[in-house]
Amino acid sequence: MKEKEIMEAREVAKYLHLHLFTVHKLAREGKIPAFKIGNDWRFRRSSVESWVKSKERFNKKTTAAKRSPDKTGDFYLWM
Repeated sequence: MKEKEIMEAREVAKYLHLHLFTVHKLAREGKIPAFKIGNDWRFRRSSVESWVKSKERFNKKTTAAKRSPDKTGDFYLWM
């Protein structure tokens, strides 16, 4: 079965393993690509997948930037 291109908030929540309220909050704040039809949020699957990939790249960049050598030459993460 072909997956739907347009998803409802509950489908996005299940897909991302998030609470429904979190998905609504992210959409309301413009932090996840979404659009409204009436009072309901809708999400284009391809946009959500691209958003996830951009978050993966961002996390990899910030993790690498936080690495710093200590006096022994070993690396550790700054918290």
